[in-house]
Amino acid sequence: MSERPRKFKAEPYEWHEIIEVEVIGLSNLGAGIAKPNDWVVFIPFALPGEKIRAKVWRNEGNCSHADLVEILTPSPDRIEAHCQHFGVCGGCQYQNLSYEKQLEWKTGQVAELLVHMVGIETPVKAAIPSPKQWAYRSKITPHFQKPQPKKPIPIGFLEHNRRHRLVDIYHCTIAMDEINADLQRARDEVKKNATSYKKGSTLLLRATGGKVETNHRNPVSEKVGDLTFNFLAGDFFQNNPFILKSFTGYAAEQAKGLDQKYLLDAYCGSGLFALTLAKNFEEVIGIEVSESSADWARRNALTNGIENAQFIAASAEHLFADIQFPPGNTSVLIDPPRKGCSEDFLQQLFNFGPSRVVYVSCNPATQMRDLKSFLAQGYQLEEIQPFDLFPQTRHLECVITLSKKN
Repeated sequence: MSERPRKFKAEPYEWHEIIEVEVIGLSNLGAGIAKPNDWVVFIPFALPGEKIRAKVWRNEGNCSHADLVEILTPSPDRIEAHCQHFGVCGGCQYQNLSYEKQLEWKTGQVAELLVHMVGIETPVKAAIPSPKQWAYRSKITPHFQKPQPKKPIPIGFLEHNRRHRLVDIYHCTIAMDEINADLQRARDEVKKNATSYKKGSTLLLRATGGKVETNHRNPVSEKVGDLTFNFLAGDFFQNNPFILKSFTGYAAEQAKGLDQKYLLDAYCGSGLFALTLAKNFEEVIGIEVSESSADWARRNALTNGIENAQFIAASAEHLFADIQFPPGNTSVLIDPPRKGCSEDFLQQLFNFGPSRVVYVSCNPATQMRDLKSFLAQGYQLEEIQPFDLFPQTRHLECVITLSKKN
């Protein structure tokens, strides 16, 4: 039994106290939620409707955290996990939950964020499922720590709730088949060259054209509908290729509007949205702070014979400085990183004043934070559509459509 931490707060529960609770929901981090005596307890890998026993390991000011010890009454939606590491590996949260219920909970969590963070109740469309629920990821990045003489080298992903301890992974059930076929070779290569590593490192395995690329600087390609996208293996690109046609197709429909002739794609990367949406607009401009990404977007426009799209690299302080599109006929698509949009970016966008905005996000929490700013600027919320690009995990993409009369 591990020792009680020196700073452990023994209220309302003692260190490693066993409690019997009923799980009533899931958090946006994928943990089960119980509320004994109106006190919130988070229990990872426990499912709504289950009666369980759990062991408390932390008390905070308004909640406690506990580990699942025993399932007394299982949920009818509980299924057998595909991966032997599920419950230890931090990569997946929902392998024990039927896929239909995963989609329901992800949809509901978006609606809940709307209420709690934005203060509005509005319908959220049912999450669009991934065509593949397993073997869908086109990229994984296993880690390893500095090799020690005559000791095993764990190569894999962080343990659940651990900052440094790794789970040794030989097969990842959500990674594409070609990645798993190449994973052992990559692991053997690390062990063969163990003495050359002065510190830990991260491997790259990206599926492309039926093979696997492991060099960050080598170009790779991905097909989305009729278009081909080339980019560097280490660069960002959506990692579930099986859903990208419907994902970008939905964004295209939302961006069109009635009088929209022009499209601005901020955070455009290598041109995924700008080029898949280009056929719906007279002119498209992609804006990107990275000159390398903007250059790949230009190459992709040439590769696909798209002549009405141009791409510019602009500093974050002047993203819209050279845009001459009339705001009333312009749609802006934004797909920021997980941290969401900066206040400076939003102010530039509001000063430009497009009549239509399609906001794509992999983090609905920061998306809802930014949504409050849009509503304060007079934008109207038209539609909210989650997409499940990440089955078996707590993650999702969410598309919000906003409009404003000029």
